[in-house]
Amino acid sequence: MSYFRKTPKVLQQLERLKREQKWLIVINADPDAMASAMALRRIMSTRAVLADIAKINEISRPDNLAMIRYTRLHMVNYTADLLQRGYTHFAMVDSQPSHSPQFADIPFSLIIDHHPPVTETAPDTFMEILPEYGATSTIFTEYLYNIGIRPGRFLATAMQFGIKTDTMNFQRHVGDVDMRAYQYLSKFADQTLLNRITRSEFHLDWLPFFAKATTSMHKAGNGYFVYVGKVDSPDILVLIADFFTRVYEVRWLMVSGYCESKVVLIFRGDGLSNDMGRLASLKFGELGSGGGHKTMARAEFEISRAEGQELELFVYKRLIAPMPKKKAVESQN
Repeated sequence: MSYFRKTPKVLQQLERLKREQKWLIVINADPDAMASAMALRRIMSTRAVLADIAKINEISRPDNLAMIRYTRLHMVNYTADLLQRGYTHFAMVDSQPSHSPQFADIPFSLIIDHHPPVTETAPDTFMEILPEYGATSTIFTEYLYNIGIRPGRFLATAMQFGIKTDTMNFQRHVGDVDMRAYQYLSKFADQTLLNRITRSEFHLDWLPFFAKATTSMHKAGNGYFVYVGKVDSPDILVLIADFFTRVYEVRWLMVSGYCESKVVLIFRGDGLSNDMGRLASLKFGELGSGGGHKTMARAEFEISRAEGQELELFVYKRLIAPMPKKKAVESQN
């Protein structure tokens, strides 16, 4: 039995890469997306004349910044004028065009992802979407293995971190293949470097938000509601929510706040009490967007949708209101 599945269709696509091609890999940057982009660029390095990485989002989480720093990852900010910069082909990893309006006008030739398929693309676009995988980095580990490319120290470390984060340290949506990929990468990764990255969790000036979160915590049925108020980055809300999941009595919770004109709601749960993706979709989806997985989800809407009401009270009342009878629509977390 092979260590990983064979990927003949992917190998055929990679064989079609030509030296004169200039690729731009566009991502919504998080650890899994960045590691996957690094892996794709490594694969393309001997097959195409150029492979750059562009991100559509700003990065503020300390662990993500540490990953970029320690793995020496170079990315540029994506702007529409990059479409006119001489790139001949465009690729996307760990996402799909429908996940962001910024992807709408990009003529992707290659899409590799592990989120549920929600995208219709042109017939000549090659796609491999494997929602049964816990991370896109796992998919790219298989590709490297099949091609016979040994990942370097920085790449292997980044891919291990990508798998760790997208599976929440192997606690969510993890399969045997993710475990095998992580174990395989450990042969080449730098564990000291990985520890440096994973321990870079907080900025010093974020600590007051944690203090506010602990004092604003209220019961919401069999879960908890937390309102933080204005934050500099929604990533702060994610870290607070992840922190509270370590509290024994917390079965599920929602951490809320706003950044600029947008309200952001982060849901976390044990997977037993409530379906977080369904909760986010049914309670807040019609205000903007909402959905995710059983144990983690996210919702966002413009502050104006509160119609002048006190934001904390508006969100709390909607959270504890009876569940509307409406089919949940999942979206990317």
